[in-house]
Amino acid sequence: GIDRVIIIERDRILGGVLTQCIHSGFGLKIFDQELTGPEYAQLYIDKVENLKVKALLNTIALKIDQEKNIVCASRYDGIHSIKARAIVLALGSRERTRGAICIPGTRPSGIFTAGFVQKMVNIYGYLPGSEIVILGSGDIGLIMARRLYLEGCKVKGVYELMPFSSGLRRNILQCLEDYDIPLYLSHTVTNIYGNKRVEEIEVSRVDNNCNIISSSKKRIKCDTLILSVGLIPENELSKTVNIELDESSGGPIVKENLETSVDGIFTCGNSLYINDIVDDVTEDGYMAAESVLQYLDNKKDDQKFLNVLPGKDIAYIVPQKINGKGDVSLRVRAKRPFRDVFIKSSELDFRKKVKFVSPGELLSIRLRKKDIASYKGDVVKFHIERVERN
Repeated sequence: GIDRVIIIERDRILGGVLTQCIHSGFGLKIFDQELTGPEYAQLYIDKVENLKVKALLNTIALKIDQEKNIVCASRYDGIHSIKARAIVLALGSRERTRGAICIPGTRPSGIFTAGFVQKMVNIYGYLPGSEIVILGSGDIGLIMARRLYLEGCKVKGVYELMPFSSGLRRNILQCLEDYDIPLYLSHTVTNIYGNKRVEEIEVSRVDNNCNIISSSKKRIKCDTLILSVGLIPENELSKTVNIELDESSGGPIVKENLETSVDGIFTCGNSLYINDIVDDVTEDGYMAAESVLQYLDNKKDDQKFLNVLPGKDIAYIVPQKINGKGDVSLRVRAKRPFRDVFIKSSELDFRKKVKFVSPGELLSIRLRKKDIASYKGDVVKFHIERVERN
């Protein structure tokens, strides 16, 4: 029902990272069918075009001020400003690089992030190399292990620092086990060798504290090292308007309607927290849109908010502020895998039994209005507790 909507997109086409995700598995929740990334994106591109929503392509947003003026730059319009009544930040995420994880060794070519390799192969039709080692078991790395195997590359293994994978279980099965690609847990790359091009890498086992076990070091010949060591919510633009960020999730601190600490600026998708499936990103987009409509109708909520904090064995929780006026869904990321546990809050006398929890899969818990109504404090903390067996 909002007739003046503008999308600012830095790429030449709409769709974000979906355009390079040519594998299937998208849309099972939203459309009840299995789509590729470009197919999923095209359904929404068509909706945008049919509604005649204006899209500024090849345009990058540089800065936002407190009056919601957005400074943009493009090759056609130069530096210009757009005045908005409300803003939704859907900035996506960026990959951790070699510099972020400080792998020692020489600095040859042949070291790539998994998302960049995905674009290289799927969009531009180039292979990164022929003998591949992948560090990190994030979903993009798992998917690219399969993709490169199918293109004829020799994928020598996926090495993961933690004693568990950070990817979805279905990707471990369909991308590694189905193709006999080995996954080495509690391993990391400890050196890189090569002059102009990667020639060898050194891998080592680590102990329970992630300390390198020196006696386990071994060299592997390869010409390519692919890094799949995590995504970071992209919020450099958020910082220009002093939006408060959560150190745990990497995204903005938000109320349950996805409004940030700056009045009238909302956020959704991977710039808020790293999602596992695109359908959840879509649902957050719907929620942000409904919240913008209420904001523009001057239906502001001045009620006191409870601060929601992660406790033992929980990496982060979103949203971080709830008002208790209705039911609310909380997205919870565990620090490590568990079986048969409770998600608990002592302050609210709330607990939910969960059969399996994994860092690779977000958990959604429903907090009822009645669970919050009688609580008079300011802070609510959730933690994971094992189920006691008789």
